Amino acid sequence: MQRTALILAIVATALALACGIGPMPDEDGNSAAAAENSANPSIPEFSLRDLDGKTHTNADIEGKVVLLNFWATWCGPCKIEMPWFVDFQRKYKDRGFTVLAVSLDEDGWDPVREFAEKMEFNFPVLLGDDAVSDAFGGIMVLPTTLIVNQAGKIVFTHQGLVAKATYEEEIEVLLDVNATASL
Repeated sequence: MQRTALILAIVATALALACGIGPMPDEDGNSAAAAENSANPSIPEFSLRDLDGKTHTNADIEGKVVLLNFWATWCGPCKIEMPWFVDFQRKYKDRGFTVLAVSLDEDGWDPVREFAEKMEFNFPVLLGDDAVSDAFGGIMVLPTTLIVNQAGKIVFTHQGLVAKATYEEEIEVLLDVNATASL
């Protein structure tokens, strides 16, 4: 029942966008008009360092579909879904998709680095803190995953473990909407 409702919501969103109901590119084909969608909140400004010391900001994900995951090395459900995210990054990276994994481990980089190496992450692993959690509305459950569209709007939010197929359906819908909008 819940899966059917999700599929119907995804299909309705895709149809609405394809039919011109909701955000679409402006007459010049730019996505600026799409960014004005007020139905979904924008992700807040962020600036976080990855394992290599590189700083990542909103500008790095502009125009991409993003799976933004808040997790911790001690979180059992997080350990289950991380291999899925590695698969998604491999499968969709060439279609304008990326994963950003924000660790909320309080012990700093050491456990995160060890876990990331073991899991062979192929996406940026960032270290967050209480300020980052607060900026994103107060992350109270791990994992918490936001699926963000090309305009930087949060389209789907999940708390706790979600089926891999659910994430995949949402990512594909957003990637397909982008492909349809650019025709």
